[in-house]
Amino acid sequence: MEGALVVLAALVAATAFGIWRRSSNGKMVKQAARYENLLTPDDLGTPLGERATFVQFSTAFCQPCRANRQVLSHLARTDNGVVHVDIDAEANLDLVRRLGVMRTPTTFVLDAGGAIRHRASGPLRLADARAAVLAVVGP
Repeated sequence: MEGALVVLAALVAATAFGIWRRSSNGKMVKQAARYENLLTPDDLGTPLGERATFVQFSTAFCQPCRANRQVLSHLARTDNGVVHVDIDAEANLDLVRRLGVMRTPTTFVLDAGGAIRHRASGPLRLADARAAVLAVVGP
């Protein structure tokens, strides 16, 4: 009987974690603009966007990273002043540690000055990415 209760408790905990993970996957979280949360063109290896910059941390084996890359690349092509930068997390461990990236894809939205304004873990929907740009630069 005790073994069955342990198994049941593990199943309940795993189910609760799965529900939480699914509900938070790909959701943008607003970040307070602070000096330590500034990224420069030197950090990224490319100039910042005039309006906003999407910085995506990816790995070679990450399937959701490919879908996220397509969404953000499309947005950068169709929205003037928006840039998409894809950073290999394995090759940039110092930046990964500095920003607290725990999984891929992790995406940051920077304003024109390089301040991190939003963060999301998991693949983004195009509508959520557009909403993040509007939240950063306005309509």
